[in-house]
Amino acid sequence: MQKLKIDQDIRSMSEVRNAMAAYIKQVHDTKRPVIITQHGKGVAVLLGANEFEAMQEKIDLLSDVQTALNQLAKGEGIAHQTAKAKLLKQVPQ
Repeated sequence: MQKLKIDQDIRSMSEVRNAMAAYIKQVHDTKRPVIITQHGKGVAVLLGANEFEAMQEKIDLLSDVQTALNQLAKGEGIAHQTAKAKLLKQVPQ
């Protein structure tokens, strides 16, 4: 996902409602989200499906990393050599 450009990517609900196809094309072409406002406050984000999927994958990965870090902090980890040996046992030779 590209960085947000404030002057181009923040639009009011009425602007988006009146030109939805144009904003969907903008999101697709620029790979940037459009922030939709109502009464001057952000209420929604229009995001391309591929960008959303990539974001979900990153969140899942970061969640797994955090879980692993928490396990290590609790002393639940195993030594590198032990993990390597367990994995090699599972791989057919």
